[in-house]
Amino acid sequence: MTDHDDALRRELGWTGPEDSDHEPPAAKPEPAHGPKPPAPSRPPVDFVPPDRGQGPSAEADDEHAAPPFVDPGRPGGSFRPPPPRYGPPPGSLRDTGPLPIANRPGRSPWRQPPGWQPPRAPRPVGQTPPPAQSLGPLTQPWKAPLYGPDPASAPPPPPASYADRIRVDELVPARRVPPGRGWRLALFRATFGLVNLGQSPDEIRQAELESKIKSLLRGHYKIGVMGKGGVGKTTVSASVGSVFAELRQDDRVVAVDADTAFGKLGSRVDPKAQGSYWELASDQHLETFADVRNRVGNNAAGLFVLAGEATPARRRVLDPAIYREATSRLDRYFTISIIDCSSTMDTPVTQEVLRDLDALIVVSSPWVDGAAAAGQTMDWLAARGLTNLLQRTVIVLNDSDGHADRRTRSILAQQFASQGQKVVEVPFDGHLRPGGVIDHTSQMSPPTRRRFVEIAAALAEYFPTRDDRSRERY
Repeated sequence: MTDHDDALRRELGWTGPEDSDHEPPAAKPEPAHGPKPPAPSRPPVDFVPPDRGQGPSAEADDEHAAPPFVDPGRPGGSFRPPPPRYGPPPGSLRDTGPLPIANRPGRSPWRQPPGWQPPRAPRPVGQTPPPAQSLGPLTQPWKAPLYGPDPASAPPPPPASYADRIRVDELVPARRVPPGRGWRLALFRATFGLVNLGQSPDEIRQAELESKIKSLLRGHYKIGVMGKGGVGKTTVSASVGSVFAELRQDDRVVAVDADTAFGKLGSRVDPKAQGSYWELASDQHLETFADVRNRVGNNAAGLFVLAGEATPARRRVLDPAIYREATSRLDRYFTISIIDCSSTMDTPVTQEVLRDLDALIVVSSPWVDGAAAAGQTMDWLAARGLTNLLQRTVIVLNDSDGHADRRTRSILAQQFASQGQKVVEVPFDGHLRPGGVIDHTSQMSPPTRRRFVEIAAALAEYFPTRDDRSRERY
């Protein structure tokens, strides 16, 4: 092929092989009315056309549309989409492609199909991601994220049983307890039960004290009663024991006369009691409670009693060995024991009693001499290291003759209470003063019974919640 042919090939735009017989098509003559308008540009691949309606808004969108961009470098004047006007530069890591026309500022919004996400431009081969910028040292320790709802704010899980879902208190209306005394009871009876104002605050307090006395008790519980002679120590022992026996009918309560100076506890509970320490300790056939029942007496309240030596003709001295053997047999069948101690604290029997006590009652008269004797008793206990027992001690100011001064009783109560002791004032009761048998607490006046209930409730605060019968109480 000659040079003339090569020049002609280049002039005509021939690109085929030299040996081909192909000839380029002849150029069409241009129209006389002017150049041909360029073709519209091709939309991007990820372009989603907006929902255009009919009317002036659609025409306005067409007027503001970006003109097509003609690339003169491409053969035939091909078109390509215009470069994005907003966002990161093309080719960067955050480049998500051109922004659709309908989402550009000034354009009407268009709805994206569900799940649509803009495509992310691929990272050029060989390009590494830019290093992460350091945020500096953390000012707070890192905390692991919480997955799921907060346990504190989450509702409690439903009960596992369908029966637990049924709450009786929500279905059955609350019923007021009818009053037991006073004008509330009179109104309740006068209206034939139609007007029920419920119990008075005093009755509610009484019910709380009795509930405390009936609280859980594990093992044995022994209460000692100490005081100077003539202050009503034996009366307090029989009265407190009768309250426990009346309110704790599921447990057996026994009062033990440990006064070596001809104690009178048996005569205040059951004068017909035939047994004593020696018969109980020497009996080898105590296999059931019926066998023990024949050796002790009892009153109408359900309080049992182990009497002491009552006949002066056959004076038998109580020693610690006899006391220990007799009380160990009582512990098999009785839960609560009220032990009336001797007024002489240095006797061997009193020393044996103190080794096995859980709580203590110190009885004092509401006068200076009786209060001084009670103070000496407590000092004597503290000097022998019985501080734990002193913490479980209740002071009883017993007005046995009815001549106590109210001011003196108030001052003595404040002085004992300032040492951290529980103090209860028992008023004078004509039913208890002459002596005789304390059959039932109903014989007492209401104020006197209330005070003995308070004494029993104060002692019940120290009930052991676990079986500790093997521990050393001294």
